Amino acid sequence: MGRKTGRDDTFWLREDSDKRRIRDAENARRNRQEINTALTHGKISRRDLVKWGLFSTAGTIATIGGLSPFVKAQTPSFSGGGGSRGCGSARNDGGGGTNNNGIPTGLPASPLFGALAFTQPMPRFDVLQRLTLAQLPGPFPTLQANTTQQPLNPGIVGGRTGQFGPVEGRPPGPGWAHQFAPFNSFPPSVCYSNPVAGVGPNNTYNPTVPSVENSGIVATNTFQARFHPNMPIQSPNALWTYGGSLPPKLLQVRYGEPVLIRQYNNLAPNITANNGFGRYTLTTHEHNAHHGAENDGFTGAYYWPGQFYDYYYPWVLAGFRTINTGATDRRAGAPDGSGGITNVPGDYRETMSTHWFHDHMFSFTAQNVYKGIAAMNNIYSSLDRGNEGINDGVNLRLPSGTTNDYGNLDFDVNLMFADKAFDSTGQLTENILAFDGFLGDVMTVNLAYRPFLNVYARRYRFRMLNAAVSRFFVFALANAAGNAVNFTQIANDGNLLPQTVVLQQTDQMGIAERYDIVIDFTNYHSGDILHLVNLQQHASGEEPGQILTLAQALGTGNCDPCVGPCLQFNVIGPPPQQDQSVDPSGINNHGIPLIPNPVMPASIRTRQFVFDKGASQDDPNQITAYQGTGRWGIATENTGGTRNRTGGSALRADFGRISSQPSYGTVSGKSEIWVLTNAGSDWDHPIHIHFEEGQILSRSDGPVSPAERGRKDVYRLHPGGTVTVQLQFRDWGGTFMEHCHNTMHEDNAMLMRWDLDTGAAPFLTPLQTPVPTPQGVSFIQPFEILPNA
Repeated sequence: MGRKTGRDDTFWLREDSDKRRIRDAENARRNRQEINTALTHGKISRRDLVKWGLFSTAGTIATIGGLSPFVKAQTPSFSGGGGSRGCGSARNDGGGGTNNNGIPTGLPASPLFGALAFTQPMPRFDVLQRLTLAQLPGPFPTLQANTTQQPLNPGIVGGRTGQFGPVEGRPPGPGWAHQFAPFNSFPPSVCYSNPVAGVGPNNTYNPTVPSVENSGIVATNTFQARFHPNMPIQSPNALWTYGGSLPPKLLQVRYGEPVLIRQYNNLAPNITANNGFGRYTLTTHEHNAHHGAENDGFTGAYYWPGQFYDYYYPWVLAGFRTINTGATDRRAGAPDGSGGITNVPGDYRETMSTHWFHDHMFSFTAQNVYKGIAAMNNIYSSLDRGNEGINDGVNLRLPSGTTNDYGNLDFDVNLMFADKAFDSTGQLTENILAFDGFLGDVMTVNLAYRPFLNVYARRYRFRMLNAAVSRFFVFALANAAGNAVNFTQIANDGNLLPQTVVLQQTDQMGIAERYDIVIDFTNYHSGDILHLVNLQQHASGEEPGQILTLAQALGTGNCDPCVGPCLQFNVIGPPPQQDQSVDPSGINNHGIPLIPNPVMPASIRTRQFVFDKGASQDDPNQITAYQGTGRWGIATENTGGTRNRTGGSALRADFGRISSQPSYGTVSGKSEIWVLTNAGSDWDHPIHIHFEEGQILSRSDGPVSPAERGRKDVYRLHPGGTVTVQLQFRDWGGTFMEHCHNTMHEDNAMLMRWDLDTGAAPFLTPLQTPVPTPQGVSFIQPFEILPNA
């Protein structure tokens, strides 16, 4: 067995290591936890750690006794590093008590309090309640930010009294007004009130499916905030969620129906009320909707406890200003509520289906998302209606149900995968000093420890989301004999594929990627059991390690405690009604066509983006620019790397720096080719480009997978690899982002800003940078616009 130490969180000290070594590592871990707490409480900064000599400028822990476990030995005993190497010898027992014998990522092994795998039902998502404008709490929505003043809680202004600030945290003025022209004359017809708060009991759980389809969970019973009935209830300081409760929340929307979400920040006005990690300022990113930048969740447009932010999502198809403007194509449409179709303008080939939304606070995204601020969003259209029984020649009739006109969830199941870690009292915890990547040692699905799901013998759709911080997944389906079972992938990153793909295991699933799959349980019988199995082993948060065979993953002795079966399917018998969904596997498992890719206009420019270590910072601004010890960064420019003011190539994050200004192509029809390059051989980056979907043209390390030949918004950069992507930028303007979605890399500091200049006010270069404070948002000019941006 092994004990994992804290150096880049990549290996375990063996149990037979010198006891003094283990003691030193434990002491170092405790001291680092004190630094964790001081950092997240705002008592010290990442820059302080460098000034004091505790961290190098490259972001590594200094070899100081009591902080690093490597002072007394040059080469500690370890059996795993990064890449394809093994991950040590900590075991995955899948049973009760201590989860494994190792110390993952600088933390003690998580206690399970006797919880056993597959002894609790998996909760279906909690569907957010639709409201009318009249039902929306608070003031009537406004085109520009509501700057009505309110008293500030002294806790967010250093204890001062008599301070005032705006009720809405959205930056004021026309540059952050809702861009959709009819906002005043065509206000949102559907509203949601969705506060972020510390968790408590849920007495209004709304799964929208009967108990039998929710594995026996009775929705009218109080749903407690815990990961397993044997595990402690989570405190409001440890777990923050949308709605302030579990299970995770689900938004259901349809094209052509504008939606306003009033996001209240109901977190405690005390920066230390966070169980040692998380920041109480928020900004919500809907990943990856096609709407204006003011609603994109820009990392620098955050708001404070006691404020709200009105996010307005018009739910239009990309290209709506120039393609199918007369709305004559029924494939570009939405359910009308009565079995018909409401046509909408835009390109039907840009139809989206499965999104998620999460916090995007600058330098604290990893902590806040890991802490629970993440939810999912199902988008319904005439093609992907969520009613398998309507056969109108447009509806693809994917597994769902038939009760409602659209949005049936009976056989359409959202799955959120994430690894977690717990302290000795069972409260959620995180090592925020794991700058290269954080790995938990407890596998959860829908924030439940290794649950089961009861299913009928019919087809089901599963909308799968990787909501981890740094962990990749590869999933396979195993029957009771341990043999692989086919399933069909129908979507990637929320976009239905041009052609479905029959698989026995998924591609690597990077952080934030979504894979929609269909599993056919038709030929199984009551009492049959299958398992969804994670094959992806990790040794390091920098990159995934070895992909195991199904037999290896199902075997004993796996060093990574999150490898192996993570979700059990219990077949309970034939369905009460006939399955009316279309079989997406096709004839002889060759797949069927779904939505073709859009035809891209001619490319007018190729840009290079290099993701690297050893980055530098040339902006001294303490608010907009990352000033910490993180070593990650991005080099831009067509020639292969911009030389910045300090002479380096890759730059650390600064939301006051404009790194790129892509061509706005609404009128003339333009696209760009973006070449994304991983400069390192020992790390992996899932790169997310906000706002627009792209198409992968090529990979340097092999062919493009059939499962990623549709539209995407997250692009896995393998070690030393390059991915070439084509995108077009249209319909909206403003300030957007590009970053690594290993959120520890993003926060430390692999993120950049790009602006879209529409050629008309208020979106003319240079766009100003927002600087939020509790008293209001001010603006400054960008620190710099990189050459040839």
